[in-house]
Amino acid sequence: MKASPAPIFIVAALLLLVALLGPVAVVIAAMSPGEAFAVFANIGAAPLRVSLLASAAATVAATLLGVPAGYYLSRLRAQARAALLFLLALPLAFPPVASGLMVIYALGPNSALGGWLSGHGVIVTDSLLGVAIAEFFVSGSFVVIAATAAFSAIDPIYADAARTLGIGEWQIFTRIALPGAATGIGAGIAFAWLRAIGEYGATSIVAFHPTSLPVALDVALSASGVREALALCYGFVMLAAVALAIAWILRRGVVH
Repeated sequence: MKASPAPIFIVAALLLLVALLGPVAVVIAAMSPGEAFAVFANIGAAPLRVSLLASAAATVAATLLGVPAGYYLSRLRAQARAALLFLLALPLAFPPVASGLMVIYALGPNSALGGWLSGHGVIVTDSLLGVAIAEFFVSGSFVVIAATAAFSAIDPIYADAARTLGIGEWQIFTRIALPGAATGIGAGIAFAWLRAIGEYGATSIVAFHPTSLPVALDVALSASGVREALALCYGFVMLAAVALAIAWILRRGVVH
């Protein structure tokens, strides 16, 4: 029989829900879904396409690099793992504008690498590639951090037993480690995508054009007023809800 939690814990949970979800509820109540969709379709269709493509590319890159990197980090000694995770988590602590300045200083046309890329036809600034790179820089850490934690939580006895049977490391990774860590990795991927698609500061510096959804939100607020900006906020709420619902469904599928 489970003990009932003390009232202080219930009150804390309720206050947190009100504080974090109250502003979201106010935005949803500010206009009808039909009105929000009409305004969003009028000004947000192209920015939505840019944001979906760029955030998908950024999340795929973060996953392809972060999952195997997380598996490697999970097998290191605790001190080495902590040090590397600290370094990989640094971009999460940077102000968005600082992140954008770092990316453009490294890959802009006036940098050595950026100049070389431009000379070979690869333009980073004011391009869809630039949006994706800026979003990757600010969100990629989520996947490797989540993957490292998920792989570290797996009992090593399963991998050790597989090795005694002559099973190779790649098969151990794909057949034992990945299924066991799938829930944590999925959560990291979902948060990386949400962080990527909502990024404004770094994106606006590296690639103000093509216009992504966060940039369109800022432009709408400045040029058209609060009503159109609220419609874009409404769209962000729906996108976040869909992403979290998919993550929850996948988690249920993995767990059960």
